[in-house]
This record gives sequence, structure tokens and C-alpha cells, in this order.
Amino acid sequence: MPGMDYAGLFAATPSPYLVLDPDLMIVEVNRAYLEATGRSRQDLIGQHIFDAFPDNPDDPEADGVRNLNASLHRVLASRAPDTMALQKYDIPVMGRSGGFEERWWSPINTPILGPDGRVVWIIHRVEDVTAFVQARAAGDRPPSRQLTERDALEAELYARARELQRLNEELRQAHTRERQVAVTLQEAMLQAPDLARHPDIAVRYLPATGSLNVCGDWYDMVDLSDGRYAVAVGDVVGHGLEAAAVMGMLRSALSAAIRALERPAQALEVLGLYARSIEGALNTTAVKAMVDPRSRLIIYSNAGHPPPLLVHPDGTCERLDQATDPPLGARPQHVPRPQAGQPYRPGDTLVLYTDGLIERRGEDIEAGLDRLTDVLCRYGTVSPERLADVLLARLGLTGGSRDDIALVIVRL
Repeated sequence: MPGMDYAGLFAATPSPYLVLDPDLMIVEVNRAYLEATGRSRQDLIGQHIFDAFPDNPDDPEADGVRNLNASLHRVLASRAPDTMALQKYDIPVMGRSGGFEERWWSPINTPILGPDGRVVWIIHRVEDVTAFVQARAAGDRPPSRQLTERDALEAELYARARELQRLNEELRQAHTRERQVAVTLQEAMLQAPDLARHPDIAVRYLPATGSLNVCGDWYDMVDLSDGRYAVAVGDVVGHGLEAAAVMGMLRSALSAAIRALERPAQALEVLGLYARSIEGALNTTAVKAMVDPRSRLIIYSNAGHPPPLLVHPDGTCERLDQATDPPLGARPQHVPRPQAGQPYRPGDTLVLYTDGLIERRGEDIEAGLDRLTDVLCRYGTVSPERLADVLLARLGLTGGSRDDIALVIVRL
């Protein structure tokens, strides 16, 4: 809102807040937080949060640092708010060396994202509920020793909060194990040993935000006879482990087919026939391109996929869209797939990608293609590795995407 004093608003907010940078250094704090902790700005600004507030060494069950550290790192990794259960986190008593004061807190950690999608600040908000917890522990009850309705409700909420904390931690551990399995699976399915012999080829793989790091998009690179090689990208409908399993089967089949046939159109024909026998494989899109350095020719075939782009050093760009056919299994009968050839010059750059790179909700795909082409024309002469990073940054994808992304960049 124009004219609003946001610094004054933050300072006057009645709930205690402090602001951390990604290294967990305290960069700002409001008055309510200073009052709640008995600190001054000079005590906190520029301090690491766990230097300012270490665990109580006299409490063998102290886990405040561990729990808060885990929450803050979840925020950094997920870029999403994290609400913690009720925490016992004693704080040092100012002016008394080694002395700690029992404190109970209800914390929420919220990320602030920069233009590139990364966490630049974390807002740490707490509510001091020490008085309530101590009253319950002291048996603060009416003289009749009968719980009032409010007392009973508060006690039940407290017990449930502690139980939810335990269950949430178990769920997080299970999710971490599942994610590690998923990452190992995806890495195994995307192996392309021949890539090591091609320093002028860069690849990128980004699963959709919120997925288990597995998806239905893939890339591949295969060495063929007489110095030729083939690159491909593909996109299975859907996300997650099911789509990744289908992707693994199709990628392996296409990789084997191009090695045996050495013709992109025939390899995609074989893949289309194979896809009909796999549940979840129909309407998969893929594009296969073979590069022949002797004739300086790109031979390609496209099964319903966004067109590869050929970028020239002078900043011009061509779409390779002369051999486009429907996705796999889209036709009821087998029909030979088209194939086309495109001459290239040394220094040109071939770019293959999946639709997550260009598609945006509510926008025509041509707008995304134009945006991609514009970036390629401006930065097409940088190294493939650098170009891959520039593309993701300029297209606003370094922080993740709603859709999976596979990208192959070849300097010819």
C-alpha cells in the first residue's frame, strides 16, 4: 500500500518476530520479540540464532535447538512455511552466566522468496505459552479439584499438540526415506554413459515442484557407428512413481531401438508399437535426433513433441518441425513415421526440451516458444552448460516448475 510505513508496522506488531538469513543469522527483530526474550537489538542482530539461544546444558532432554534447526532447514529446502508443535526451549538468563530460564513456545517459520525462487529470508514467529504450561504443571485447578470445561479443553489441546509433533516427525522420516529411494531410482533410469565422451552436450532434469524427485520426462544420449550420435527427450503423461516407471521402460526401449536401427523414424515406430502394450504409455510424446558430423546433418523425427530448436551463432533460430507426427499410440493402425534432415554449421546449437520449459497456465504455447527462442538468440553462443543454467534462470524455473522438465543442449 502506498505510503505505509512497513518498518514501523513490523516493529509494532504485537507477536514476537525475528528475521533470519539463509545462514540462520539474525538480521532483524521486533520489539515484542525483544520483550519476550529480555534482549536488546545489540544482543541479537548479527548473531547466529543458535549462538544467541543455545540448548540448556543442564537439561538432558533439551531438544529445542534440534527441533528448530530441523524446521528452519525444511523451510530452506521446501520454500514453504513450517508450523512447529509446542516446544520447550529454555533461554539463557541475561547477566547470569550459565543460568537458563524455562520457556515454552509455539513457533511458525515462514520463507520469503527472491525473484529466482530461492529463500532470501525466514520470518521466525513465536508465541510465549510458558505461563499456560507452568500453570498446568503446577496443578492450577479450582478448589474443588474439578477441571473446568476450559481447563479440560486446554489440557486436551496440549496433549494432542505433543502427539502431533511426534507423529509429524515420524512422517518426515518416512518421507525422507521414500525420497531417497525415489532419487536413487531416477538416477538409475536416467543413466547415459556415452555423455561422458561429449563435453559439448549439457543435460538438465527438474521434477515438478512437490514431487518425490521422480517424473515422466526423460533425456537420452547414445553413440552410434561412424562418429554419429543420437539425442532424445520424451514426456510420459502424469507425474510420480507410476509415470517414472513407464518412462524407464520407454526410454530403455527407444535407446535400444536407435542402436539397432540407427534411424530416428524407425526407432519411434518401434517405440510406438511397444507403447501399446504398456499401461499408461499411450499419448507419450518424444523426439529423436541423430547428428552426423561427417555430412553435418541432423536427422530427426517427432512424435507429438515440441519442436527442437537450432540456434545459429548470428542469433537466428530455426524450428525443426518438418517431421512431426501424433504422440505414441494415438493412431489405431500402424503408420510409418516421417523423418527430415536439417543441415547445420559448426558452432550451431541444437536444443531439445520437454513442455515444462515453455508451457505456462493460461498462456498459449506459442508465447512460451517465443520466450525460449528469444533467450536462445541472445545467449546461444555461451557454453552448453552455461546456456542450460541461463535458460532456467531467464525462464524463471530455478526455483522449480509446476511441470517436469528435461533439457538437452548440443553444441555442434
